[in-house]
Amino acid sequence: MADQSAEVTWQHGQVPVSRRFDDPYYSVHDGLAEARHVFLAGNDLPARFRPGFHIAELGFGTGLNMLAAWCAWLEAGQAGPLRFTSFEAFPMAAADMATALAAFPEVEELASGLLALWQGAAGQFDLPGLQLEIVGGDARETLPDWDGMSDAWFLDGFAPAKNPELWEPALMQAVASHTRAGGSFATYSAAGHVRRTLEAAGFDVTRPPGFGHKRHMSTGQLR
Repeated sequence: MADQSAEVTWQHGQVPVSRRFDDPYYSVHDGLAEARHVFLAGNDLPARFRPGFHIAELGFGTGLNMLAAWCAWLEAGQAGPLRFTSFEAFPMAAADMATALAAFPEVEELASGLLALWQGAAGQFDLPGLQLEIVGGDARETLPDWDGMSDAWFLDGFAPAKNPELWEPALMQAVASHTRAGGSFATYSAAGHVRRTLEAAGFDVTRPPGFGHKRHMSTGQLR
């Protein structure tokens, strides 16, 4: 399946919103703080980092979650690169990504490195301290055939009510099947059916406090 570009509008002039899913790419309050709270802390990172650590993600979006993880990896002084694989059906155009990431000067230098290589399409990107792969197409088709294993998952599809395809039981089972023993996931969603689906896939699921106005989120460890 060929890459289809994301279609973006802007909220408050700076927060990208998907036209296709009618949902923002990150919190209007502070997307970087949200990424750190939900996806890093939710997966007990950077404490679990070790050489060869592999993060996988559903929904690359603006790349902000990856930048938060990459920044934490470099600050932790880990040997070798962080491996990061993201499954994205609708890659964002470079100009839109640059506009979105301009809101986060703390990761400006890393974002510049990404944007210098980004052409709005899937591919592999070698950056200082990072091996990034963007797998294009429908994750329901591409993830089951993926030959990788993840230590931690960032489940960051759009809201389950608006993007149910990225929360289907078969896909969550594929997530579990591509998770190393003791591996984890984190997501902003605390929807009951999402938690039940991940539990059925093989995760012990918890519901810690969410970010900002969200009361809860979901995390879990593979049984």
